[in-house]
Amino acid sequence: MNKKTDYMKVSSYEARKGDIKNTLLLYSGGLDTSVMLKWIQDEYKINVTTLTLNIGQQHDDLEEIKKKALKFGAVKAIVVDARKEFAEEFISKGIKANASYQGNYHLSTPIGRAILAKKAVEVAKAEGIESIAHGATGKGNDQVRIDGYIITLEPTMKIIAPVREWSMDRNDEIKYAEKYNIPIPATMDSPYSDDDNMWGITWEGGEITDPSLIIPEEKFLKTYTLPKNAVDAPELIKLEFSNGIPVSLNGKRLDLVSLISKLNTMAGKHGVGTYQVLEDRIIGLKNRGVYEHPAAHVIIEAHKTLEKYVSTKQLNELKEILDIKWGYYCYSAYWFDPVMEAINSFNDKINERVTGIVTVRLFKGNTTVVAIESPFKLAHVSFNKKEGYDLNTNASSGFIEIYTLQMKIAEEVKKRAHKDHV
Repeated sequence: MNKKTDYMKVSSYEARKGDIKNTLLLYSGGLDTSVMLKWIQDEYKINVTTLTLNIGQQHDDLEEIKKKALKFGAVKAIVVDARKEFAEEFISKGIKANASYQGNYHLSTPIGRAILAKKAVEVAKAEGIESIAHGATGKGNDQVRIDGYIITLEPTMKIIAPVREWSMDRNDEIKYAEKYNIPIPATMDSPYSDDDNMWGITWEGGEITDPSLIIPEEKFLKTYTLPKNAVDAPELIKLEFSNGIPVSLNGKRLDLVSLISKLNTMAGKHGVGTYQVLEDRIIGLKNRGVYEHPAAHVIIEAHKTLEKYVSTKQLNELKEILDIKWGYYCYSAYWFDPVMEAINSFNDKINERVTGIVTVRLFKGNTTVVAIESPFKLAHVSFNKKEGYDLNTNASSGFIEIYTLQMKIAEEVKKRAHKDHV
């Protein structure tokens, strides 16, 4: 079970056995971190304190996770409620950026990793702990995010990443857990793993990893309703935005944490916000994931439409480009890079006028914006004289003549060249 590995530590921030006395393990209670809690104690002979962050997990029992950590050897198990900060300081930036990556993945895990690293550094320093351990794999994105963010925020901090060190694959980990009677959510028959926070649940493992296989979603998508099982009647909801952030749901004012939580339940009932995405990882591999994010999808669709309504064509074109960049930078572990600060400042400026009410229809997995109201709306076209902007249509033909001039000249040149050639 404890096979020799040929992994060599080449980076100065990687913790060496014998050089540290304690570590702070980022502990979710899932397969990887459950196994490594014991593995670190056995291999490094150090004290392990666990940190579990409450960022609105949708199906985790944090008290049970804490008890489990203590039962299996943690000298201390810390749970930090970071829901308000996560929503107001992290997710809010994603909303203003219409957060998505290579499709309808609204970046719940990448945004969650940014606050996880930040709080880990804060707790480690407060507890006098000299290293941080995590469960990210050697082939994944999270090792780049977590390692990179930690050493950015605290360059002297050492890091332990057991999955890079040991020779166990997931099946070996499951056997290891069974050998030491460690309860885990994954089994040989259900090898799926998830990352869970209020903004979304991401799923990997099993058939999900092989794009040639059809994903058996019914096996693990049990938090919300699958579209085929959703209610047969559509539902209209009203989201009110102020400066780009949703502040009320169906006329009731809510803080962002409560609004997201309530909307997850409402939209999840209709099978909204579940997508399969084939994406490019930071490390040069393809990855397929299944993402459940009912509230995130509804909010992003509503925000994107309202933002488009109050902004000029030129601004919308530029914003769309920067939204793509924001999504790539967030995914690719640049949360604390100055480029994100610059785009976030741009987004704050744009969203000064993203205020209004958006009506959304939820039905059988579909999210459709059906009405928009805003005090900052730009004029819309109308066939009725008393509606819309009173445009001087006499100017239209002159505009068309000038607007199409270069196209007309180019066509004349092409015809002349063809005639001369013949």
